[in-house]
This record gives sequence, structure tokens and C-alpha cells, in this order.
Amino acid sequence: MRGAGQFACALLLTAGSAASVAHATDALPRFNVLPGSLTVSGVSSGGYMATQYQVAYAKDVIGAGIIAAGPWFCAQGSLMRALDECTKGGGIGPEIRPLVAALRASAMAQVIDDPSWIAPDRVWIFHGKRDRKVGAAVSDSLLRFYRELVPPERIHYETQVEAAHGFPADGRGGPCGIARSPWINDCSYDAAGVMLRHLYNDLRQPADKTSGELRTFGQGRYVTGGMLASFADSGFLFVPKDCAAGKPCRIHVVFHGCKQGSDFIGKSFARDAGYNRWADANRIVVLYPQIARSRFWPFNPQGCWDWWGYSGANYAARNGLQLASVRRMLEAVGAR
Repeated sequence: MRGAGQFACALLLTAGSAASVAHATDALPRFNVLPGSLTVSGVSSGGYMATQYQVAYAKDVIGAGIIAAGPWFCAQGSLMRALDECTKGGGIGPEIRPLVAALRASAMAQVIDDPSWIAPDRVWIFHGKRDRKVGAAVSDSLLRFYRELVPPERIHYETQVEAAHGFPADGRGGPCGIARSPWINDCSYDAAGVMLRHLYNDLRQPADKTSGELRTFGQGRYVTGGMLASFADSGFLFVPKDCAAGKPCRIHVVFHGCKQGSDFIGKSFARDAGYNRWADANRIVVLYPQIARSRFWPFNPQGCWDWWGYSGANYAARNGLQLASVRRMLEAVGAR
């Protein structure tokens, strides 16, 4: 086991200073985003990414929802560790002490925000009872990690839904207990709604239909690192009518799972996961950044977010290619 200082050193490495990649499709519009309203969530690799974003930019984020994923920096730059203890879990799951030590050391090195900013956050964690892809011990370790940073009354841990690996939904997707594309499971359980109500605590019930718009935008202009960053050409943005009209709105970022980006299922996740109806009723702009699959450089054939280091040794730091690119998208829409 390497020491915390070595973990922090890995985060300090840079991946170069590649120029932004221009793209021809639409730029992100700017909205009247309420300061201090940013929350993040994700499933599987996207769950790991949501925690990475929350930790790296802790000053900006007020809450995170994590489905089927483990603690921050679990893989420690190793694909083998990612596929083994950070996916299968085994025993009691990944050890937390070295990760918390790495967190403190990285904050001291100023490559992530001070973790004291995470203490006021709300955290929602989900593990499906029939998830055979990510072990329950992995999510248990995530809970232990957050308990080092956040008061227990601000954390909710849901483990009683008979869901396979994927995103639990109500009335959309495949059978609840079967893990298959589009990795949305009809469990008669509205994970997006339950999560958002915990993160914001003041939401109104949504209508049956949305009046907002799911838009497509070009991601290239916000990305540095070119192909190594592994972004798809386009991402998605759900915009409630009130937000398009300039009224004050909150902002939420959703990170899809492996094999769940637009390369694999088009708009299905952004359309059907269940976020948009809640966003529509509560003036929340929802950003759905998209990762592309790559078979060569980087080797990312399942289109996963980088939580083990394929985009560079600083993948979990503020200047990591993917984290910094999503931050630019948020700045473009008016979030801080």
C-alpha cells in the first residue's frame, strides 16, 4: 500500500496544456443560475465521477447522489484495483483510511478544494439488492468515506430496492432485477426524484409531462486534451421553460454510467432516467455531459468516465481533463 504522499503526488502531475478543441455544433446558452445551487449525481463510473467532482470543486457543490459506486480515489490510478476491490468489493470493501489521508494531502497541495467545504453538503447513496456488478461492500465503503466528512444526518443510504446494476426508475427501462442496456431499471422507484428531494429538500411534485426542452450542444469547445479526454462530440442539456425565460434556476449535473452514453443508447438516459420531470417543476437546469467509447487511445471501449487514470495521473484533481472540462461547461451556463 502506497502512502498518502504518493497519492497526492499522483494528483499533482499534469497532463499537458493541449488547446481547446473547437466544434461546429451549438454552444451552451447562459442562464440565471442561482449561486450555491449546484448538485451532482451519477451511476457506476458516473457515480465515481460525481464524487470526484464534488471533492475537487467542493466550494461549488452543495450535494451529491451516488448510485452503484465507491469512495473517492478508490482505484488510486490502477485499473486492476478499479476492477477488483473497487468493483467487486469483497470483505468489508475498500479501505478508507488511505483515501482520507490522500484527500487531506491533496487539499494541502491545493490540487482539490479543502474538504471542509463538503461538511454542509447533502449526500444520497444507493446500492441495489440485486446488483452483481458492484458489490455492496463498495457502497458501504463509500458511506464510511462520507461519514468522515459529512454529519450522518445529512446522508441517506438506500439499500432495500430489488434493483440490478443500473439506474432505478419508475415506469421506464427494463426489468428491475436484470442488468442490461440501457441500464435503466423499471423498479417502480423514482431514484432521480428521491435523490433530488434529499439534495434540495424543498421540491414540488412534478407534472405528468414536461414543458421544458432536452437540447443537444457541442462539447468540443469546452474540452482540453483532445481524444485523451474521451468526450463525445455532443452532450445534452434539459432546460425548463422558466429557465429559458431568464428566471432564477438551480443547476444539476448527471454523469452516466459505462455503456450508457450517447455512443451506446443515444438520448435514452438523458430522456428516461427521470430527472427532467422534477427539473421542469422546480426550475433546475440539468447538464448531461457525454463520454465517448475509444478502443485505442485512450483505451475506453465501454465509454466510462475516468475514475482510474486513463486520461492522466491527475484525473481526480481540479485540473484533470474531464473534471476541468465539465467545470467549463458549468461556467458557460452561468454556474459558479
